[in-house]
Amino acid sequence: MSELPRWHPSAAPVGTTGRARAETAVSPGPRPFAAVPTQPTVTPVRDAPARPTPSRSPSPSPSPSPGASPAATPEEFERPSSARVYDYLLGGAAHGLVDRELGERLKRSQPGVVELARENRAFLRRAVRFLLAAGFDQFLDLGSGVPTMGNVHEVVARSRSGARVAYTDVDSIAALHGQHLLAALPTATYTAVDVSEVETVLSSPGVAGLLDLRRPVGLLAFSVLQHVREDAAGLVESYLRRLAPGSALALSHFTADDPRTSRAIETETAAYPRSLPRPRSRAEVATLLSGVDLADPGLVWADEWRPEPGRPAGGAAARGHWAAVGFRR
Repeated sequence: MSELPRWHPSAAPVGTTGRARAETAVSPGPRPFAAVPTQPTVTPVRDAPARPTPSRSPSPSPSPSPGASPAATPEEFERPSSARVYDYLLGGAAHGLVDRELGERLKRSQPGVVELARENRAFLRRAVRFLLAAGFDQFLDLGSGVPTMGNVHEVVARSRSGARVAYTDVDSIAALHGQHLLAALPTATYTAVDVSEVETVLSSPGVAGLLDLRRPVGLLAFSVLQHVREDAAGLVESYLRRLAPGSALALSHFTADDPRTSRAIETETAAYPRSLPRPRSRAEVATLLSGVDLADPGLVWADEWRPEPGRPAGGAAARGHWAAVGFRR
């Protein structure tokens, strides 16, 4: 994949310590990590109102309020949800009968769907560990689903970094679960909001009250942009433009390149009420990444992105998600 940069152009000699930390913490084997940028210290703009810089240690005070609790209508419990079906496939408990029924149909039509969901979640863990090792201490997770089964704040907790996580999802039931699960955690919030509304997301109390957007942010978009049918590239660009230089994007996207998975899953998930998911080819997913410089190995299948030691890449029988991590130019 020679067309993809193996390093980030903002990395300089002063970033040696940060790069060494990343390599030591999460190296997948003999192949070296891409160089990663040192997270810059941002000087407040003259005359701008002062804002506290989040600490890398959890604050003893309660977490900022993400706003009023989302209102779930009875009809929402009668229709399957991508967030809750995904939770079911991962072995979680935040789902209902309609979600389980759709999950079982997916298992019958695509026997490898559970493996694909687990591979995507495993990529999430590796990508977040990589960014933590690179010095990131705040994350914005778009369309995060139910925050269980090894989600971002759990990876952060294992790292003992105190990093902050702002979860978002349009699914009000998933948000209710998330707000309940995170109520006692001062370093994480969950906001019920449509990720396509960039300004609303970034100005919501659960995001603006937790993250300092003047500093680099790890923008996470795991298996969510297939629910954005039109101009997903423009949406990604809008988020990156609003984030500080040195921010990162970690992305996975359901594929249109493997007919063994894409056709069966696309047919079943047409039952989702909000939008018909749109699988994309590798070339289409690459356009979503045009605003970042990719870390090695570039845009690859999820199980091929820096696999853990002892687990060979490319072992999946069927392919589900393209995956990449990159740094904002």
